Amino acid sequence: MHTLFITLFTMLTLHTYAQEKKITKKHFWHTVETSAPADKIWEIWTDVPQWKTWDTGLKEASMDEPFGLHAKGRILSLEDRKSTFKIVSFEPGVSYTFKTKLPLGGLYVKRFLVIKNGRNYFTHEVWFSGLSGGIFANIFGKKFKNILPEVMDNVKKIAEKP
Repeated sequence: MHTLFITLFTMLTLHTYAQEKKITKKHFWHTVETSAPADKIWEIWTDVPQWKTWDTGLKEASMDEPFGLHAKGRILSLEDRKSTFKIVSFEPGVSYTFKTKLPLGGLYVKRFLVIKNGRNYFTHEVWFSGLSGGIFANIFGKKFKNILPEVMDNVKKIAEKP
């Protein structure tokens, strides 16, 4: 029953993204198919200190508590910008979203896994919200969007390594 639910959820999620969402400078994502098992992707995504090994925009990442809903962490960009983040949604083994506060807004990152036709797909989604969302999208969005395919390919390479 659990597998059926995940399969249905996956099909609906991919259909929703294909039909209803449009990539903009304030909201974008990248999806990659992988031969790696979903739990390997999940392991990579939730190992916060190792984010720097695949996220080419990060110098450091840390978390002082177990990865889960409401857990907080810190990131340091290559430009030495320090930020804190908080896990605001969490479905173990399937998805999580973290939020970084911005003045009058926020930056959200959602990572989720889906299975379709027996294949694993993983998606990294980014959006800017609030009154300042457009401003921060103009400042950071293009860079984030441009490195996203490389970041996702890095995750895939690590996950598929024998």
